[in-house]
Amino acid sequence: MSDFNLKLKHPDKAYAIVIGQDSFTGLQTSRILARRKVPVIAIAGKPDHPCCKTRVCERILSANIGTEEFIQLLEQLGPQLTRKAVLYPCSDMSVFLISENRERLNKWYHIALPEKSVVELLMNKYQFYSFCQQEGFPIPGTFFLHSRSDAEKAAARLNFPCILKPPMKTPLWEKNAEKVYKVENAEAFLKLYQQVCQWADILMIQEWIEGGDDSLYSLNCYFSKDSQPLATFIAKKIRQWPIETGVSALGVECRNDEVLEASVRLFKHVNYQGLGYMEMKRDTRTGKHYMIEPNIGRPTGRSAISEAGGVELLYTKYCEMTGLPLPEKRVQTYQGAKWIYLRRDLQAAYAYWKRGDLTFREWLKSMRGKKYYALFSWTDPMPFIEDILVTFWKKGVKKEERGKVQVGESGTVPMEKKAG
Repeated sequence: MSDFNLKLKHPDKAYAIVIGQDSFTGLQTSRILARRKVPVIAIAGKPDHPCCKTRVCERILSANIGTEEFIQLLEQLGPQLTRKAVLYPCSDMSVFLISENRERLNKWYHIALPEKSVVELLMNKYQFYSFCQQEGFPIPGTFFLHSRSDAEKAAARLNFPCILKPPMKTPLWEKNAEKVYKVENAEAFLKLYQQVCQWADILMIQEWIEGGDDSLYSLNCYFSKDSQPLATFIAKKIRQWPIETGVSALGVECRNDEVLEASVRLFKHVNYQGLGYMEMKRDTRTGKHYMIEPNIGRPTGRSAISEAGGVELLYTKYCEMTGLPLPEKRVQTYQGAKWIYLRRDLQAAYAYWKRGDLTFREWLKSMRGKKYYALFSWTDPMPFIEDILVTFWKKGVKKEERGKVQVGESGTVPMEKKAG
């Protein structure tokens, strides 16, 4: 990060500051706002990333968005703005750091976040699941493991299969373990626990909710300063990559009033403000929905599906923050819009085809309808082209690190390995 002088092309407008342009979420956010004639300045930790090849940003600044370096950059940028700008963080860490440093930034920026305690509650899985248990919100059977004794008690009470992971990933966990493990029985769980417990102070085991990718539903929303839902949008996954535990590759809007009601009720219960997301999974055996996790304060990968479905989610935030009239398009009309990350969906479709779970005709059918592409754009093609080049020609996809605990014995599956 270095000193710079910023010459604004639109000094009469409030800028949007997109933090995390080096991600498809950041790219989507910049494109959506630019189409609404909102001038965009972006910040990226990796300015050579494919998503930074976009033409929609007025300028892309470089700073580490995982540390306070980007907070310092915002402090440097603020005095050069002619109007208070709207922050759009696009990663969990940038949301957390903005929340923690909001007093330093409030002078120059609109920040759409709830109180710090609420941010911590919804970002910390230990606090979130404990809160849901206390307040009666539906979550899978969950135990937090501080010791071998806790693990033995959980093994005796849980219904297997289950998922084992830390509530918050530690550097040691990321270095030595897989993202998440699926354990089929108590014996396999206790054996795995003994191998991985040294890499995180707390581990979490949850009952596996039966159902495929298409049993995962989500609410994307924006809540006002007085905790009212100004825009909501329900969608579900069709495919994700890696399959079963990855991120969405193809999603479609749908109606699910149970997911809408439960998610809105939780956000209002904590006096929420800002962009929000709640993922829930429907158990195919019972039909009951369970909360899996929230994402807060930022757009998600599938926030853009709301645009294809006619709900102006991100622009609603901009208008409320800057005092402009709210857009009329804020109510979901269930047009069957889809969102697709084409490269990842091809990877997921191939994996399902190899498993015998997807035919070519079924894949073609799933591609029909109005779509919003994560990267592809006729008017802004370079991010998509660069992503393909990096992935398939330059072998830029991050390979699985060797030396991680694989636990290939019967009863335990490292989920990302299973997905491959």
